[in-house]
Amino acid sequence: MTRLRLPLFEGLRPLSRGRSARDALAGVNLACINVAQVLGYARIAGMPVVTGLYTLLLPPLAFALFGSSRHLVVAADSATAAILASSLSLVAAPTSAHYVALVGALALLTAAMLLFARIFKLGFLADFLSRTVLSGFLAGVGIQVAIAMLGDMSGIAQTSRNSVIRAWQVLYGLPGASTATLALSAGVTAAILLGKRFVPHWPVPLAAIIAAIAASEANHFAVHGIAVIGPLAGGLPTIHLPEVTWNEILGLAPVAASCFVTIMAQSAATARSFAVRYGERDDINADILGLGAANVAAAVSGTFLVNGSPTQTAVAERSGARSQMAQIVMSGATLVVLVLGSGQIQYLPHCVLAAVVFTIALGMIDLRTLRDMRLESPGEFYLALLTGATVVAIGVEQGILLAIALSLFRHVAHSYRPHTLMYQPDATGRWKPGPVTPGAVTEPGLIVYRFSADLFYANQLRFCDEVRTLVAHAPAPLRYFVVEASAITDLDYSAARTVRALIEELQSGGVRIIFGRVNEYLRADMDRHHITAVIGAQNLCETLHEALRLAGAERPPSTA
Repeated sequence: MTRLRLPLFEGLRPLSRGRSARDALAGVNLACINVAQVLGYARIAGMPVVTGLYTLLLPPLAFALFGSSRHLVVAADSATAAILASSLSLVAAPTSAHYVALVGALALLTAAMLLFARIFKLGFLADFLSRTVLSGFLAGVGIQVAIAMLGDMSGIAQTSRNSVIRAWQVLYGLPGASTATLALSAGVTAAILLGKRFVPHWPVPLAAIIAAIAASEANHFAVHGIAVIGPLAGGLPTIHLPEVTWNEILGLAPVAASCFVTIMAQSAATARSFAVRYGERDDINADILGLGAANVAAAVSGTFLVNGSPTQTAVAERSGARSQMAQIVMSGATLVVLVLGSGQIQYLPHCVLAAVVFTIALGMIDLRTLRDMRLESPGEFYLALLTGATVVAIGVEQGILLAIALSLFRHVAHSYRPHTLMYQPDATGRWKPGPVTPGAVTEPGLIVYRFSADLFYANQLRFCDEVRTLVAHAPAPLRYFVVEASAITDLDYSAARTVRALIEELQSGGVRIIFGRVNEYLRADMDRHHITAVIGAQNLCETLHEALRLAGAERPPSTA
């Protein structure tokens, strides 16, 4: 009887004293930035402000317990906050007890969907997120977040969720922007970027936040027109299940499905992209379990949906975090804030927090990877650009889904029109692979041809048409046609019927077709589809040398 293995704290192991100390410092830095940031997410979600802090308390611990990613930060996120607010605000008044209960039920329902996805191991969907897609996704999110921060950095209101409209609102409102806010934002941004360039290991963002809080308290920034966070409520959450009716739960199902897709796509893309960056393997199925547990923790602690946030994950990385230890420390720091109350955080200017997030967003745009991609694979580069543009112009979840669809289309297109070649003699008489050229032969009476993909319903006609063309245009009657089949590992029903008809057609015309380098998978398909009986088992050869001997060729190709 097999035992269920449920590894815990994978995102922390292996632990070392030096690494743990570095991650703990990163966790403090992360808390200083996120404590203020999640308050804004609470406002977006229509929840009481203090519930934003609750997203940093139990959910990160639940993910650290069950998740696999060493880097993914699970907390409040603007995408899911906006989805639930736009739907639930039509049912109940934001911040009301009924609204909070509905939000908790939505988190539980979404968690159930995530646990269902874990049971059926749907993490394989993340395999369709190529490095191309991930680079474009992170670049798009970086641009989207940077544009969103421009409003607070300039003191200009942004009323739209669309990044393009937000950028236009900031540009249009620049003449009326707050000079003091702009100057402070520019100074903090410059300090962080210069620190990254010359002292990359120093916690410059944390120092900027501490200095801004001290200056704001001493000089009363709020009086001079610079918006600050303001007093925070304290107190710990009470653990309870949300009180909703069964009909209300059923009504939440479509909203939960939207949140589920967003969380799955965004979290998988973020976890995979940072794992790739550090050469690590990430268990997406374990991360799905961690996300489900995190949303259960959010529901019972009275807060709203949590997600794997690319922005906050980038904050953690910039702070030096390399394991979930940083998120555990962040949770502990949040607990201190909740117990002791608002403290000095109330003096933090919104523009300083926005400037810190703005620099992090810029760091998500990997220009070096995009440049290498453009030089090495222009097609994939344009796919990355399209992914990023879709994220910016439409939304994160739409950008990811489009990118996956385009990646699959690109793969199918490669299989539909694979590379084909034929062997031809060069000036010395030695056989060399070259393009398929009607009228050319490998040697008199013989053509050696390679098809570099599996044969299936979409490319079967391409294969057969190319074979027929080569046979029809041969300068002299052809006796042997050898297919180098090492790249063909699968043959579906439609392709098998078409190939069998082609073989019979060639045989009736006096051309003997021979397959060389036939692997066990192709041989099994040919047996099952009765091609072996038509062509003859002796014409299915394990090596190309054997196939050429059957064709009477005295010398094999140079690569045989």
